[in-house]
Amino acid sequence: MARPLRIEFAGALYHITSRGDRREAIYLDDADRAGFLDVFAEVCDRFNWVCHAYCLMSNHYHLLVETNAPTLGQGMRQLNGVYTQRFNRRHGRVGHVFQGRYKAILVQKDGYLLELARYIVLNPVRAGMVRSARDWPWSSYRATADGNGQPAWLHAKWLLSAFGARRGPARQAYRRFVSEGWGQPSPWCELKQQMYLGSDAFVEALQAKLDDDADLDEIPAAQRRPPPKPLDQYASANRHRDEAILAAYRSGGYSMKEIGAYFGLHYSTVSRIVRAGENAQ
Repeated sequence: MARPLRIEFAGALYHITSRGDRREAIYLDDADRAGFLDVFAEVCDRFNWVCHAYCLMSNHYHLLVETNAPTLGQGMRQLNGVYTQRFNRRHGRVGHVFQGRYKAILVQKDGYLLELARYIVLNPVRAGMVRSARDWPWSSYRATADGNGQPAWLHAKWLLSAFGARRGPARQAYRRFVSEGWGQPSPWCELKQQMYLGSDAFVEALQAKLDDDADLDEIPAAQRRPPPKPLDQYASANRHRDEAILAAYRSGGYSMKEIGAYFGLHYSTVSRIVRAGENAQ
């Protein structure tokens, strides 16, 4: 199977996740989490990354990272590779810690960074691990909300500037923004082609960055599909609504939110239909 082609450029903003091999834990205790952040600090310093938000769970992590140079692949090799070496050495293990390659979604900064930053720090709450984002010590929430213990590699200034010019009121507004995030629609309902989170113009601009001479065998199917058909054609070409929804989503041209709007469904219903269709394959 062809390896996914990464789009890397200066100023790119990524939501990055990586999960444990066979869905096993990648942190066995808090010392592992602290060690991971040590490696991440080294990566940010070496490759001049800007981290806007993060959250370490049990068997995966979330990072919202802006790269000042096209160094995503280099940095991720160091992050997951060095952490794996240290984890195995500390616990007397061998083999993989992470499951396959990491996942990196390209994000449009204006309009999506705030929602993603909130989504990330609320992960432990949605998982039922804690009652509030403040209760989880292994995310960027406390440092952003209070400024206490903020590491040099976490840049909360841009995030807070969206809530006001003065630091105190901005932090208060940020805390309120996060507390109001419970039950809000997932930002992933607007994901396009399974790798972009942004407007149509944003997606077109990023696709223009792909090398015209790249070997098509190296480009993911989602990046080399023909243009999608209008949604009414998927509806008329399939006998059942769910089949039409699955076909439209697989075209790579529509987000779950857009499909839901056409068929008069909530995005979460579309998500369930897509999951059921994929699992049936």
